[in-house]
Amino acid sequence: MAAPGENLKINGERLWDSIMEMAKIGPGVAGGNNRQTLTDADAEGRALFRTWCDAAGLTMGVDRMGTMFARREGSDPDALPVYVGSHLDTQPTGGKYDGVLGVLGALEVVRSLNDLGIRTRRPIVVTNWTNEEGTRFAPAMLASGVFAGIHDLDWAYAREDAEGKRFGDELKRIGWQGEEEVGARRIHAFFELHIEQGPILEAEGKEIGVVTHGQGLWWLEVRLTGKEAHTGSTPMAMRVNAGLGMARIIELVQRVAMEHQPDAVGGVGQANVYPNSRNVIPGRAVFTVDIRSPDLEKLTSMRSAIEADAPKIAAELGLGIEIEPVGHFDPVTFDEACVSAVRNAAERLGYSHRDIVSGAGHDACWINRVAPTSMVMCPCVDGLSHNEAEEISPDWATAGANVLFHAVVETAEIVE
Repeated sequence: MAAPGENLKINGERLWDSIMEMAKIGPGVAGGNNRQTLTDADAEGRALFRTWCDAAGLTMGVDRMGTMFARREGSDPDALPVYVGSHLDTQPTGGKYDGVLGVLGALEVVRSLNDLGIRTRRPIVVTNWTNEEGTRFAPAMLASGVFAGIHDLDWAYAREDAEGKRFGDELKRIGWQGEEEVGARRIHAFFELHIEQGPILEAEGKEIGVVTHGQGLWWLEVRLTGKEAHTGSTPMAMRVNAGLGMARIIELVQRVAMEHQPDAVGGVGQANVYPNSRNVIPGRAVFTVDIRSPDLEKLTSMRSAIEADAPKIAAELGLGIEIEPVGHFDPVTFDEACVSAVRNAAERLGYSHRDIVSGAGHDACWINRVAPTSMVMCPCVDGLSHNEAEEISPDWATAGANVLFHAVVETAEIVE
């Protein structure tokens, strides 16, 4: 297939302006964003994205999980489309670029094709996957997981947030429950542009990360049950402290991750104690263990070690314990041809680049199960993400989108 010429590039200024415009919706308290999935802010962001897609002449489809598919027609109506995109939802204290760069970078691909008057044989579909973050409704990558057949639709609809609100009800409430069957679409290839969310590219002075693999992940929700009691009048030896059990299990997770070095990480980012009063010993603790590795054997070993030793810690403290897996995917190997398209694009455009393993989960990890898939990464300052201080430069965004443009257009095949 013919490759686009190296002089063909996206409009970086327009891309950056779009990112900044989207960032006005669901502003955070410290310069980032709080546009959690299926909130009113999410609905507003979706509406703006739809307006931009309409202006670009795209046809919008929405499936029953609320995922948005904006299609630019190709010259061959029977050719399978090239899909490209990411997600618009954010963490509660999220940055302006995580996910958003991938969706608006994809939109910029089709805007630039329109500007340049370029036709492709295959259609191109710009995609906004619902609930990638998994913060409000666990697990992460929920809609792409249903699309790939990992999760059942009814199970997804029944996911509840911290207030007991159901995913299906909230999707309907904000007006983005489509009629299209989830997973009915056939995909020729899928590309996702994303910030690295780690420090490697910036530290090495690389402009582009060619993503070859993704780490596998287990999320294990741990529920400890103790006995609430007064912190001032209960003797130390008579306490049944769920908070202490949580602290010791967090230390266990750290030890297990260190014992599986290199290429293994583990930690606890979501934790709650109850009743969460300063003078009451916690009678209950609920927290999620996050362990990851690109090595399936290590990932399995880490889970086994935690599930074996955490109950021992609970027993020593007189605590009840339940451990439930609430999120999982095996390590991912992305499609060789799609990876090559990204690498070739970086080389053609003269960008410094390196192969990289994604430390985070992405919708591409699930879509890889049903279609050839790869990812493009750009650096982020200090590797910081899932933080309102998350930052990238306009040049990094433009470079990533240019590589995305070339890989997508080459795969979609220019009509001469």
